[in-house]
Amino acid sequence: MIGQQEYSRSMSNGRGSRRGAVASCAEEYGGDIRHARQVSFLALRLFDELQPLHRRTGTDREYLEYAALLHDIGWVEGRAGHHRLALEMIRRDERLPFNEYERRIIGNIARYHRKSPPKESHAPFAELDASDRKRVCDLAALLRVADGLDVTHTDAIREIDCDVHPDRIVIRCAFSSPAVEEQKSALKKSALFESVYGRRLVIE
Repeated sequence: MIGQQEYSRSMSNGRGSRRGAVASCAEEYGGDIRHARQVSFLALRLFDELQPLHRRTGTDREYLEYAALLHDIGWVEGRAGHHRLALEMIRRDERLPFNEYERRIIGNIARYHRKSPPKESHAPFAELDASDRKRVCDLAALLRVADGLDVTHTDAIREIDCDVHPDRIVIRCAFSSPAVEEQKSALKKSALFESVYGRRLVIE
């Protein structure tokens, strides 16, 4: 298990890696890279803790990490619609080390970090096959909760673990500072998570 500080160090030491290239691109867009890294850390912790439920692969884990690092790049044109713009930027920015298939998957995951859940009336989502639509839903559900858990951009949550029950999933948080807003925001963004994983979300 990798902690918050270890994850941040691994990001700093990985500039020559694919992950480093993604993080550098995100930073060049002028966004809050500290927030992006924190959301990425939290999303990966959720992925690892809930792996027995979603049974996703290491490749899916990478896609989630890259989507988390890039989820806010659309802020270059302001808050309104930045989730949709992130999808378009991921699909067209040639600096990102992704093939066309990866751009579609990672872009859709990033696009659904806020606002509307995935819908087949959304063309970029509808063009995916059924298995990839399920992949996007599974991973975007984790990203939405992770983003909520850093809504104040203060790294207030330094560690999480999950307890899975038949009717609920409990996320237990270790705090470095009070995190009332983080808990509220994550629960507010939990509808997709609860739909995908078939359990009520509880945050402690």
